[in-house]
Amino acid sequence: MNTDLVQGELKPEQEQSILKAIEDIKAQLPFLVVLNAADRRALPKMGDKSRAFVDHALVLAKQNEGILPRNFDLNGFSRDVSLVRDMESVVSAIRQLASSIEDTFLAAGSDAYTQALVVYQTAKLAGKDGSLSQHLDSLSKRFARKSSSSEQVLPVPALAATP
Repeated sequence: MNTDLVQGELKPEQEQSILKAIEDIKAQLPFLVVLNAADRRALPKMGDKSRAFVDHALVLAKQNEGILPRNFDLNGFSRDVSLVRDMESVVSAIRQLASSIEDTFLAAGSDAYTQALVVYQTAKLAGKDGSLSQHLDSLSKRFARKSSSSEQVLPVPALAATP
């Protein structure tokens, strides 16, 4: 497995610029809502098959307003359908960006952790004389597991030799 998946850096001014751009995007979408997990599960979902149904229902409702209940908000229904259509390209672009950001974050974390394991294994070999014991004690806590009777330290996973 490649241990150097990501080469890059995010400078503080870049980070601030990105965070500001995110805030600017949020400001352009003042109608955004936040749903908890229970709310998400409870809501009826509009997938690809439902899209045609919704579009057809809107046409039917606009052509036959008289069949609708008096309290039915046809303008609100029409706005919701338009919002879904209008947001589709934004949602797609944000999902692609979020996926790339998450993959990069995961890969950078993997790179860092893999290299930290190399440092730890090397330090264990170099510090057999006790010169690195303070560092090794601190690093070894990552692999410590508590058992029901006492604490035991599990061995560090072996890494494949790197060329």
